Amino acid sequence: MAKHTLELFYGLTCPHCRALKRMLKEILLEFDDKYELNETLVSLPKGWIKSAKLGIHSVPVLSLDDEIIFRGLPSKEALINKLKERS
Repeated sequence: MAKHTLELFYGLTCPHCRALKRMLKEILLEFDDKYELNETLVSLPKGWIKSAKLGIHSVPVLSLDDEIIFRGLPSKEALINKLKERS
C-alpha cells in the first residue's frame, strides 16, 4: 500500500505552525506508516516558489497528496477525520 504524503507549509515565527507541527507528530503515530510528513519552510527560496505556485499566501497550510486540505490551524478532530477519510 502506497503512503500518502502530507506537506506542511510553515514559517519560523508562526505560533500556529508550531502547534500544527506538534499536533501532526502526535496524531500520525495513530496511523502507523500510512502517511509521510514533509515540512516546507516558506521563507527559503524552494519553499517560497512552491508555495507561490500553490497560491499559498499565509501559513500554516497542510496539503495531502498535493491537494490543500487545511489553511490555518484545524481542530485536532477535523484533522483526524480528514486523515481517516484517506487512509
